[in-house]
Amino acid sequence: MSPQTELEIVSPGAFASIQDKGRHGHRRIGVPWAGVLDRRLMRIANALAGRDEDAPVIECFDGGLQLTAHGGAAKVAVAGDAVIEVDGADGRRQLAPWRSVTLADGESLRIRKMGNGRIAMVAVAGLDVPPVMGSASTYVRAGLGGADGQGRALAAGTRLTLGEADALGSDHVLTQPPTADERPIRLVLGPQADHFSAAALAALVGGDYRVTAEADRMGIRLEGARLEHTAAAEIVSDATVPGSIQVPGAGQPIVLLADAQTAGGYPKIATVITADLGRLAALRPGQTLRFATVSAAEGAQIARAAEAETCALIAAIRALPADGIDLVALYTGNLVDGVVHALGAEYRPLY
Repeated sequence: MSPQTELEIVSPGAFASIQDKGRHGHRRIGVPWAGVLDRRLMRIANALAGRDEDAPVIECFDGGLQLTAHGGAAKVAVAGDAVIEVDGADGRRQLAPWRSVTLADGESLRIRKMGNGRIAMVAVAGLDVPPVMGSASTYVRAGLGGADGQGRALAAGTRLTLGEADALGSDHVLTQPPTADERPIRLVLGPQADHFSAAALAALVGGDYRVTAEADRMGIRLEGARLEHTAAAEIVSDATVPGSIQVPGAGQPIVLLADAQTAGGYPKIATVITADLGRLAALRPGQTLRFATVSAAEGAQIARAAEAETCALIAAIRALPADGIDLVALYTGNLVDGVVHALGAEYRPLY
């Protein structure tokens, strides 16, 4: 890869930014972690691109991101349930997600839309973003990190200069992508669960909550059963973390995410476990969810199981042949599923 190779942001889609594992160690002075909303997706994307698992990636939402290589070839990898198109000299071709692709000079990659979930991570071989306070993560509200170090989200026309990287080599594919997890979002009660009535605690796990339009990297406001306070709806401000569920006076919960403030004055009825925070963040406005309680010990056990699953997914990544066609996936798939008998009165699968 030439040091002069650039990747142009032709369109950032709904919102695209440079993120990594986050800006840790500064919450005591009011600096949030920021970082990716789903670290598993970041790790898979980087593994597909042959990068360190915590290297900076482009995080994007709901499709629309378009990238073009200039001055040389660029390897990019997409993790997430995305519909991908590549425009090149031979026309437009559609690719399956969960793979890397090497763009020739002048070729473009577009994420048309997302299927399950709204978050995709795009890893880029050779992408080197200078850290600010130990992280390349973009934190717009304080102007920290990102491609220019000033905390700006990616905009149309932005060019990312790609440094020297190892030989690009073969593209890679994740052979068994993760399936959609439809289980309730698990949480641990507290630290101020005693500020709520027994009815409120039961309501939290007793019905559906809807994601409202007020949902971004800072947090998600939910709408559902009102959670009744037993005393004042405000407390002396104390620490929050991503996953904290604050409940203001109106009784509707707010789940804090990566860009949220480091302290707040609303009581926190519960905290979403880390293993489930990524799939909560991926919910679109209008979608519903349910909560379930676990103990802190169970949360730790779930985290260990989630880490083992992530490692197994990464271990299943393999190189694609030179033509980029995953023949193993084709041969092992049921290519005639849904075929029907042409003469029968009813639709009947042949196999």
